[in-house]
Amino acid sequence: MQWAGLRSQAPVPTAAWTGPRPRTTRWPQGRFTAARRALVASAAASDANSSSNSPGRDEEREEVVQREKKEKAVASLLMRSQKYAMLKQQLAVAAQFEDYKEAARLRDSLRSFEEEEPVLRLRRLMKKAIDEERFEDAAKYRDELTILAPHSLLKCSSDATTLGIRVQVRSVYIESRSQPLKGQFFFAYRIRITNNSQRPVQLLRRHWIVTDGNGRTENIWGAGVVGEQPVIFPKTGFEYSSACPLSTPNGRMEGDFEMKHIDKAGSSTFNVAIAPFSLSILGDDNVLL
Repeated sequence: MQWAGLRSQAPVPTAAWTGPRPRTTRWPQGRFTAARRALVASAAASDANSSSNSPGRDEEREEVVQREKKEKAVASLLMRSQKYAMLKQQLAVAAQFEDYKEAARLRDSLRSFEEEEPVLRLRRLMKKAIDEERFEDAAKYRDELTILAPHSLLKCSSDATTLGIRVQVRSVYIESRSQPLKGQFFFAYRIRITNNSQRPVQLLRRHWIVTDGNGRTENIWGAGVVGEQPVIFPKTGFEYSSACPLSTPNGRMEGDFEMKHIDKAGSSTFNVAIAPFSLSILGDDNVLL
C-alpha cells in the first residue's frame, strides 16, 4: 500500500487594480481651523477643571501623609514603651535576686533611656518653658507631644464634680503583674468618691470607656463597684481600688457612675462623670523628671 501525501492546492491568482488611483480626501482649511480651535478650547477647559480640583487632591494627600506620620509615631512610641517596661521589670528581678551588678547596669540603662526618650525629653522642656514663662516654646513642645504621643499630655489622675459628687482617680503601672514580652500591661487605679452635696446618694452602676494605645475602645458596664452598691451620705466618702489590663503600654480610661438620691422615693437616677485619665508606664511628669 502506497502512502498518498496531501497535495497543496495551487495559489489562486489575484486580480491587479487597473482603475484610477483613489484620491485622499483633504479636510477643508476653514473647517480644520475651527475644529482645532474647538479642540484647544476643550483641552484648556479640562486643564482648568484639573487645576480647580488640585487643591482638594493636595489636601487629601496631605491628610494621608499626616495620618501615616501619626501611625508611625504611635508604633514607635509603643516599641519604646515596651523596651522601657522590660528594663524596669528586669531591674526589679535583678534586685529581688540580689544581682546588684546587673541591677546597677539596668539602672544606668534606665537613666540613659529616660534622658533620651523623646516623650520624657519634651515633657521636661515643656515644664521648664512653663516655669520660665516661655509660653510660646511651651506651646510648641505641647504640639510636638500631641503628634508624638497623644496620651502623653493626659495625667495619670483626674478630678471631676457632678451635682456635688466629686470623683478623684489615680492610676499606676504594676510591673510585677505585667509581661511586656507577651504584650500584657497591668494597671491599677484607686478611686475616691466624696459626697459634697446635702443629700445621700447610692451608687447603682458603673460605665467605663477603655482605649488602648492603638485607639481600640471597649465599653464596660456593671452593677455597683467591687461587688457593692454603696450609700454615700453628705460630707462622707467611699474609696476602692481596681485594675485594668491592657495589650499596649499606654492608654486611657473615662466613664461615669449612675447614682440616685435615696432621701426621696421615686427619685430619678443621674450620671456622675469620671474624667479621663491616663494608663501609662511612663507615669506623670513628676514621676520621672
